[in-house]
Amino acid sequence: MALDPSAVGARRVLTPSALNRLVRELIEGALPMAWIEGEVCNFVRAASGHWYFSLKDAAAEVRCAMFARENARLRFQPGNGVRVLARARVSLYEPRGSFQLIVETMEDAGEGALRRAFELLKAKLQAEGLFDETRKRRLPVFPRRLGVVTSASGAAVRDVLSVARRRFALTEIEVLPVLVQGSEAPAQIASMVHKAANAGRYDVLLVTRGGGSLEDLAAFNDERVARMIAASAVPVVSAVGHEIDFSICDFVADLRAPTPSAAAELILPDGDALARTLAHLEARSRQAWSRHLQAVMQRLDHACARLNAQHPGRRLALGRDRMLALRERLLRSEALVRERALARTATAHDRLFFRHPAGRLEQLERRGADLGRRLEAAWQRARERRRQRLVELARALHAISPLDVLKRGYAILFDESGTVLRSVHDTRPGTTLRARLADGELPLRVEQPPRQ
Repeated sequence: MALDPSAVGARRVLTPSALNRLVRELIEGALPMAWIEGEVCNFVRAASGHWYFSLKDAAAEVRCAMFARENARLRFQPGNGVRVLARARVSLYEPRGSFQLIVETMEDAGEGALRRAFELLKAKLQAEGLFDETRKRRLPVFPRRLGVVTSASGAAVRDVLSVARRRFALTEIEVLPVLVQGSEAPAQIASMVHKAANAGRYDVLLVTRGGGSLEDLAAFNDERVARMIAASAVPVVSAVGHEIDFSICDFVADLRAPTPSAAAELILPDGDALARTLAHLEARSRQAWSRHLQAVMQRLDHACARLNAQHPGRRLALGRDRMLALRERLLRSEALVRERALARTATAHDRLFFRHPAGRLEQLERRGADLGRRLEAAWQRARERRRQRLVELARALHAISPLDVLKRGYAILFDESGTVLRSVHDTRPGTTLRARLADGELPLRVEQPPRQ
């Protein structure tokens, strides 16, 4: 960790927990996931299900922890003195500041070499593009013949045949027996896949065997077998081991199945579903033919009816009936026209009589007399309203008139110019004034200065 020059001379104080956290972050950020091989010692199973132990060699040991979620997936039980190969993440246990490994997976060290060889071959073939999804081929929907490359006495072939009889018995199943375990197994498997792919008999090949250890599955992790499957002209399905087992064959095959039974279900169509589909299509076909026949019969009936309608005697009868119907309609129309003409004549007579000048003049005289009475009544009402309004205005004016105030003994003073005096300061001795009383005006003259 580089030292910041600006911090030279400054004191940076850390607590133990902060220091341990910083060290843990540095370790986990700098060191990748690693494989460690060693002997198990100080092995403890906690009540929580976690495992705590150490891995040691002749010169050193390191503390390890493997949590319950990870150790539940192991297929063997380690203990003190057992040599294992562990894949772990380097970390620090902060509460005690102790260096430790967090183990993700672990296997018997006897499988370690096989696991390393598996990973190397997997990386090599993946780099060559043998695992690319773009080169994988679709399986035929209805394979006629399936070649099963497996042990003739193994459980895998029994599972495949059982599923095939139940699922789709029309596909022929041919067992191509090979050794699936041992030093001679890879050569036999590769040779059988090559022969079956070039025989021209099979639509699909299934390479399969039951579960086992990594050593048991070694034949299916062989480079010769992988390259032969990749070069096959026929689609190949791989079903090696159990669901959690993966082999090199699984990666290069066109389809990987978790178990032999699942492979048979993926390769073969569902016979029951196909039968239901065929039954449904047959029912639809029958319905379609029934509807077609009904439509043909209807068209035939219509054609017969039209043919009968085109017979000369039939056409003459239809023409006679039509002529009689038209004659009846003509007679009814004539009577209806005559009735309508009489009705229009009567209506016109009534309208003409209603518009006679004598009747119109009498009507206008009545209307004029009515309008005169209405005008007289309206004028009387308007005159009464205006008289009442005038009385109200006179009463209001009289209430605010200064003359009414003067009757109570008050007077209004005017100067020589006729301006109303509002203050004693507006006069001086000798000024002539006028006093307005209720019954007239009185001339006045100021003799003395105003007193306050």
